[in-house]
Amino acid sequence: MPIATPEVYNEMLDRAKAGKFAYPAINVTSTQTLHAALRGFAEAESDGIIQISTGGAEFLGGQHNKDMVTGAVALAEFAHIVAAKYDITVALHTDHCPKDKLDGYVRPLLDISAERVAKGENPLFQSHMWDGSAETLADNLAIGQELLAKAAAAKIILEVEITPTGGEEDGVSHEINDELYTTVDDALRTAEALGLGDKGRYLLAASFGNVHGVYKPGNVVLRPELLKDLQAGVAAKYGKANPFDFVFHGGSGSTAEEIATALENGVVKMNLDTDTQYAFTRPVADHMFRNYDGVLKVDGEVGKKSTYDPRTWGKLAEAGMAVRVTEACAALRSTGTKLK
Repeated sequence: MPIATPEVYNEMLDRAKAGKFAYPAINVTSTQTLHAALRGFAEAESDGIIQISTGGAEFLGGQHNKDMVTGAVALAEFAHIVAAKYDITVALHTDHCPKDKLDGYVRPLLDISAERVAKGENPLFQSHMWDGSAETLADNLAIGQELLAKAAAAKIILEVEITPTGGEEDGVSHEINDELYTTVDDALRTAEALGLGDKGRYLLAASFGNVHGVYKPGNVVLRPELLKDLQAGVAAKYGKANPFDFVFHGGSGSTAEEIATALENGVVKMNLDTDTQYAFTRPVADHMFRNYDGVLKVDGEVGKKSTYDPRTWGKLAEAGMAVRVTEACAALRSTGTKLK
């Protein structure tokens, strides 16, 4: 069962929260990066999450049509086949979908999974993300209510981002400022609108100074201890201890101490994209520089086929990214925790 069923995905998240570890959620944009993520999880003996952003899905759909749904469905179907060869369990997730792309991405994918569930099958994806961080919190939560109901009906978990993450990802950007910190009032309004599991399970991307991309030390001030305040504030009103399953966005470049504090306070998923992109590309750049006269037909020569063959440098890229995934598993304490 390499692709998690809805029941198994819930079990994965429950185990992570109880064990104070989190799953690396690896953004992929190709079959190669998918294999790299799966290989990294397998080598770390960790289950994990594979995710596709709107930009990743558009890229996967091909540059002729750039259709996000086609790209996401194609890779998900591919994953259902090839993941069977890896001795781990993964969930499939779609990442960062803003309001203007819902009708071209998340809503159609929810409909596809609803049709599958109606036929007695499992959903194609196990979770989807609604990124309403650019909207007012009222509008964000109103759309979240609609999507959560559709997701729950299709046995899918919804991820919501209620306040901004700084930096830029897939064309959605926010300044790095004091708005990057979720308040207890924000958390209470979220619980009131979306419930605490009674209306469907959701993951919460709260902001504690998170920034997409990698910045030099001192440019980003993370306060993961804030998550404890959010848990406590909602628990005090609703009587449910540690009510939220948190997601850590903008995790690339975070310190071990910041990650550990986040795990202690309910983070069960941490997104990785920037670091894994670099880990995939760096070995390719090295290969090209070292084999310049072979990968190019310089000065009328014929080059060297074995060096410009995509399989040659593609294998190096896969291996480099897989190593970075295993490092993420170690940092998030998921190494060796795979379902037996």
